[in-house]
Amino acid sequence: MAGLRPAAVSPPPRLVLASASPARAALLAAAGVRAEVDVSGVPEDDVTGSPAEVCLTLARRKAEAVVGRRRRGELVLGCDSVLDVDGAAWGKPGTPQLASQRWGVLAGRSAVLRTGHCLVAVDGGRAEAVASTTVRFGRPSPAEVAAYVASGEPLAVAGGFTLDGRGAWFVEGVDGDPSAVVGLSLPTLRGLLAALGVPVTDLWGSSAPPSEPPVPA
Repeated sequence: MAGLRPAAVSPPPRLVLASASPARAALLAAAGVRAEVDVSGVPEDDVTGSPAEVCLTLARRKAEAVVGRRRRGELVLGCDSVLDVDGAAWGKPGTPQLASQRWGVLAGRSAVLRTGHCLVAVDGGRAEAVASTTVRFGRPSPAEVAAYVASGEPLAVAGGFTLDGRGAWFVEGVDGDPSAVVGLSLPTLRGLLAALGVPVTDLWGSSAPPSEPPVPA
């Protein structure tokens, strides 16, 4: 009919990652979501409590530091990981000495990587969760530990190891969500999005460029 206008269509939400972790951004990109990175810059070494409390408090702190400077229609995700070793929260070693010491403890045993997630909608709404994944470590030789520490990789990652880098050589397996060990649990994030009424597939269309179809192996 003349004079009628089509209904306005709200643009899909945009995900903002309040983290400097390239691994988290790469994980999202590989899963179809090109998140904008807005580093929170909050301190991370002054939180106490259980490992689950520490990682969730830091995730919340990161999201809250960023959400106030974002735009309507955006979702801000704060994440933080710590390694739960017998109830102690191990963050980033920071020094070669501490990284070597920690690998002396981890070799041949298991620990739980706990990752806190805090998703805040600029328009209102919040959802939080902690993902827990058991990591089974191998027994690297003293020479392998020394070479790994010398690479610098373990100094700036929670627990002093990675699953998507050189540390993967020394991980025998994981029980739980492997993406959480990288730093962000995709199934957990999907649940948080659903709690805010956002299908994860909405983020695929808004944030990620079209991808080429997979090539058969």
